[in-house]
Amino acid sequence: MKDLVETVARALVTRPEDVSVTESEEGGAVTLDVTLSPEDLGRVIGREGRTARALRAFASAAGRKRNQRVLVRIRG
Repeated sequence: MKDLVETVARALVTRPEDVSVTESEEGGAVTLDVTLSPEDLGRVIGREGRTARALRAFASAAGRKRNQRVLVRIRG
């Protein structure tokens, strides 16, 4: 799942080499922290948060197949 989110995030930004995703488990949920360049933050969040919402829905759907709760945090 980490690789999936990282691939999508890298496709959205202008500096893909700055994208990193770390995976941790907290309270029964998998948390994916997406760290990227501050100038690419708007590209990943999108207008009114639509892109970020879609990325979170995508990760959540992938987690449901594995019976896991997935949270995605985006940091610039």
